[in-house]
Amino acid sequence: MTEQRTDKTGAPVSITLDQARAISAYTVSVDEALAGRADFVDPPQTAGERVFFHTEVDEEFGGRGLAGLLIREALADSISRNLTVVPVCPLFASHLKKHGDEYKAEGGQFRRPRPADLALVKETVQNAGDA
Repeated sequence: MTEQRTDKTGAPVSITLDQARAISAYTVSVDEALAGRADFVDPPQTAGERVFFHTEVDEEFGGRGLAGLLIREALADSISRNLTVVPVCPLFASHLKKHGDEYKAEGGQFRRPRPADLALVKETVQNAGDA
């Protein structure tokens, strides 16, 4: 999945699903330079869920709305894949708190994180660091 968008400055950006690394992510690039990512894990014991746990955009690309683009594209892709979103990441949680009704109206599903989700994130990050 790769989507082409424009940021607040009008510059073209690409948002791509990257599942080839130890931690899967939606990435955002500007002029082919990686600008940010929204990390997630798909729980192996619970099919149909995606736990978003960290989102960041490099400082040099700040103020261009890239985090918002990243979140919106990740959520849109989650709808198309019929995935329930679990927002551990504060940016995803905040977005869904403000726009959750709209997201549900578009066919999206989300739920609050549980202790098992937090444990999975911790294990995933630890295993990625060991790799």
